[in-house]
Amino acid sequence: MATGRPALYEVLDDRFRTEKCTAGDLQLETLHVGSRWAEGPLYIPAWRQLIWSDIPNDRMLRWDEATGAVSLFRSPAGHSNGNTLDREGRLITCEQGNRRVTRTEHDGSLTVLADRYRGKRLNSPNDAAVKSDGSVWFSDPDFGITSDYEGVRGESEVGANNVYRIDPATGEVQLVADCFGAPNGLVFSADESELYVSDTRAGFIRVFDVRDDGTLSEGKIFADAGARKEARFDNLRFDDRGHLWAAAMDDGVHCYAPDGTLLGRILVPNTVSNIRFGGQRRNRLFITANDTLYSLVMGVTAAPMSL
Repeated sequence: MATGRPALYEVLDDRFRTEKCTAGDLQLETLHVGSRWAEGPLYIPAWRQLIWSDIPNDRMLRWDEATGAVSLFRSPAGHSNGNTLDREGRLITCEQGNRRVTRTEHDGSLTVLADRYRGKRLNSPNDAAVKSDGSVWFSDPDFGITSDYEGVRGESEVGANNVYRIDPATGEVQLVADCFGAPNGLVFSADESELYVSDTRAGFIRVFDVRDDGTLSEGKIFADAGARKEARFDNLRFDDRGHLWAAAMDDGVHCYAPDGTLLGRILVPNTVSNIRFGGQRRNRLFITANDTLYSLVMGVTAAPMSL
């Protein structure tokens, strides 16, 4: 029976339905409107709050799950973009404007984890993932230095857009992957044997084998936007059934099977920048899109590495 609401899901493969990807809310819930360009959502279980970055306004906001209230978390915020937690529950933030990756300590002080590679300033760190050994991996495209909108206009000192690893013992910044148009979102597989990285400009999601010494294989293409001209991949998350979910800008949220098949899409009315699982049962998908923070309670649950 017709509901009068626009469809939320586009099913491209029967697995999208049978594997419970559509077994959740039938419409998006709007949690906040008022960012200038929202990214970097991160659910913090201990607080029952979600924080996110409002990049051009140089601030971070927080939404309280218990009350629904939105308040200021940090300003200025270094034109922050991606956020994640390390294994001690400390906040890791990619600061595009300050061209660095920082850690917020339990007392609220900031520690700079990386701001240079071989003595040269980073471009504008975008997204980060923390491995179980404590190493921090991050993408470093040039989005924050091409203009003053999402950072501070400047020149690239490293001369390329790369992915790096911060050694947990020495703090050394190591180059682990290059040859990107613009590396963006990155996420480890559940067993940490693979690293998935989106390339926004190239229209690819690449997957790399992670070696025991912290280096990566040459990588291969996992997903290609191909004929979907509206799709530009941003950040990535896994659910506990092995599906890879990708923020795909004007093409909504993509869902991929482990074999790389595009199973379906979540249709979002504006441009999707980032996604993140959270909530008390880890089955609530938070979506930042233009000026809006949405959520969607789903039939799938986050993989541990995707929180």
